[in-house]
Amino acid sequence: MAAPVVDSQPNSSIQTAAERLTAATTRPCAPVRDLLGTTDIGAAYAVQQLLTDRRLAAGGTVTGRKIGLTSPAVQQQLGVDQPDFGVLFADMDVTALPEVPSARLLQPKAEAEIAFVLGADLIDGDLDDAQIRAAVARAAAALEIVDSRIADWDITITDTVADNGSSGLYVLGETWLTLDEFEPRDVVMQLHSGDELVSEGTGAACLGDPLAALAWLARTARDYGQPLRAGQVILSGALGPMVPTPPGTSVRAELSTLGTVTATFSKEQ
Repeated sequence: MAAPVVDSQPNSSIQTAAERLTAATTRPCAPVRDLLGTTDIGAAYAVQQLLTDRRLAAGGTVTGRKIGLTSPAVQQQLGVDQPDFGVLFADMDVTALPEVPSARLLQPKAEAEIAFVLGADLIDGDLDDAQIRAAVARAAAALEIVDSRIADWDITITDTVADNGSSGLYVLGETWLTLDEFEPRDVVMQLHSGDELVSEGTGAACLGDPLAALAWLARTARDYGQPLRAGQVILSGALGPMVPTPPGTSVRAELSTLGTVTATFSKEQ
């Protein structure tokens, strides 16, 4: 795999983009592509890393990664030929909460995904299909609640990467299976908002196989010097289109063998 794109932006542009995103706590901000351009993915990841470092310095704990842009249609829309990733923190897991706290979100949308938990580090070796499969300890249905600090979701690849891959929160299902018990690419997904079917797809919609998305992430994370570790949660990328989830929305994703995962968004924002 080719080495990651080196950041070519002046430090001032990285800092300014980070400050703009940081300030977008109650109201979305303008895109950051005026500072980073639309093709300098290395610069966008530099912004993401700066914001990650600040969150860690404030006491945050990294629990894994999310993979984005796994749909060929979305890649075409943004003019890219690869996925992206963001960082998951412990406080983004709202599985145990009775409701998803809408007050923590700006423009949320939900995606049905597969969550993998790693049983081994993915640092050394070829990171081939056999090694990736062997590293997965278990998997469950998941809802990724994506969110954008960019107004009206007016994003290019650099906007979303800088904004931590448009990460928000996530909810994990209760049924956990090993890869001996199911095949990720064969999963069939239906996502309901209330009683209405609003999204559907399969594991094959995620780069052809969610394990292929995981392999891409393992290699890319290692290239960026932040390899995947045992115990981390990895969100695969969407199995179907994302749907808006304003306050008061209830969503339910059914993922064949992996069962159901639900989320209700609080009415208070």
